[in-house]
Amino acid sequence: MDDLDRRILQALCRNGREKISAIARSLNIPTTTVQERVKRLESRGIIKGYRAIVDRRHLGFNVQALVGLSLNRHEANQIRNFEKAVQRVSCIKSCYHVSGRFDYVLHVFAKDLDDLGNLVKTQIAALPDFGRCETFIIFSEIGPVSAFFLSIPATSQDH
Repeated sequence: MDDLDRRILQALCRNGREKISAIARSLNIPTTTVQERVKRLESRGIIKGYRAIVDRRHLGFNVQALVGLSLNRHEANQIRNFEKAVQRVSCIKSCYHVSGRFDYVLHVFAKDLDDLGNLVKTQIAALPDFGRCETFIIFSEIGPVSAFFLSIPATSQDH
């Protein structure tokens, strides 16, 4: 991956619906070059897909939180059962298996604080091998940082 690939990725991260021709114009390169490079980035798995980013507040989810969660047991079967169960809880946006004080960190959405309390007490506490949890209410989101790695200079390992 070279500097041009990074600039194309930056443009797509800013707006995944940007037309190839507009990206080519902004980078002052032929449209076919951008098309070929995007196809190559997709085939190499660097671009994994495109998605809509939905504003949770327009759907009535006014509260978001991080829930640090520890399991009672750590055998492979229990971990698999926990991870399958997490995928069935609709208000969990994402789940991360982490190191440190907790085993998992869940990013959750709720309509309000009462809904968040209910989510934690009923759905999250009912997950298999639930041990304990700590909830961190998110006051504000600073902004997207998903393209930070594109500003890192290319290394000899990039190919």
